[in-house]
Amino acid sequence: MLSNSRLVLLAGFGGLLALMALAGLDGVRAVRQIQTANDRIREDFLLRTRLLERIRGDVYVSGTYVRDYLLEPESGKAEGHRYSLLESRRDTDEALAGYRGMLQAPERAPFEGLTRELDTYWRVLEPVFQWTPEQRRKSGYPFLRDEVFPRRMAMLGIADQIRGLNEAQMEDGKRRLEEFYQQYRQRLIFAIVLVIGVGLVLAAFSMRKILALEREGSHSREALQQLSARLVQAQEEERRTISRELHDEVGQGLTGVLLELANLSTLIRGRDEEGASAKAAEIKHQVEGSIGVLRNMALLLRPSMLDDLGLIPALQWQAREVSRRSGLRVTVDAEGVGEELPETHKTCVYRIVQEALHNCVRHAGAKQATITVRQAGSELTLRIQDDGRGFRPEEEGGMGLLGMRERVGYLNGEFRLDSTPGQGARLQVVLPL
Repeated sequence: MLSNSRLVLLAGFGGLLALMALAGLDGVRAVRQIQTANDRIREDFLLRTRLLERIRGDVYVSGTYVRDYLLEPESGKAEGHRYSLLESRRDTDEALAGYRGMLQAPERAPFEGLTRELDTYWRVLEPVFQWTPEQRRKSGYPFLRDEVFPRRMAMLGIADQIRGLNEAQMEDGKRRLEEFYQQYRQRLIFAIVLVIGVGLVLAAFSMRKILALEREGSHSREALQQLSARLVQAQEEERRTISRELHDEVGQGLTGVLLELANLSTLIRGRDEEGASAKAAEIKHQVEGSIGVLRNMALLLRPSMLDDLGLIPALQWQAREVSRRSGLRVTVDAEGVGEELPETHKTCVYRIVQEALHNCVRHAGAKQATITVRQAGSELTLRIQDDGRGFRPEEEGGMGLLGMRERVGYLNGEFRLDSTPGQGARLQVVLPL
């Protein structure tokens, strides 16, 4: 469940950040596109406007040059006006060529009309340049009135028509920008709603998990308080057991030794060598018994052979002692277990076997138990199985089982207990090395 919760939170917050990043990137891209399109439309409009203004200016000023040429009596000055007119025509042609490369479909027909009018206009002007001063003076004004000025006004009208189309194109570009902006705004609103929705779902999920963790923490605190009380109780019970063993076994044995030493002293004073020798043997037997009791107590607390000989000999000794004291038949099966096991792992396995055999004798009423230890790769596996009466671990677990779980959990191991009433119990522990 913890792993699934982490995956959900990781995927949720990762997806939320991804959505926010995508929305941000889309916004940056859209703004850049809007800015680029706006700059392109603006620059295109300004360039078209400048070219049209050049054409209009050249057409307008050409009429002035023609007028000055026709009305100028001096040939030298008239030639200067003619040269200016030719410069104006070249500039008009350049502007037309530049505008032709930017034509839009609606502008094509008016532009071709303007081009034709300009060609006709320049062809009409060509014979004028061959006139003599007398012809210019006599026919100049009528030519201006009937040919130049009407054509110039017509061309200016066409240029104004093209300018209107240019402005319409700009307005159409603005409408396209507005449509693009509306689409971007809709995408942004959708992204915001989606991010807020995902955020609310994650917030609800996180709140539920936090409340569950709080409840679990409260239950854990209660369980910890109960565990502390039971640990204190178990500690006092163990101290009481050790005190009773010391008093009943060692204390009484030593008291008997003292009494027998007094009797031995009396026999020695009476020079009864045979009685003194028998009494000394009896005292020796009592002392050996007391030493044996102390040794067994020490082995139960921490067997020295676990440090001196290793895990498997200690388990075999424990199995023999339990069999000797209770009649439970215990079999130890160990293969491939190395001698270089960590002390923490050896102690953990020894204590779990000790507690399990104690439960077999005291609670399960078992007649046979099997202990299996295997080491494979980077794992140490312990299995304990008995033929006792069985129980329900989730309902009847006590301090012993809790201590086993704590020891295995401290080493990041796996603890599994299967048992049903009437079918014995099966315990498995896997410890990583």
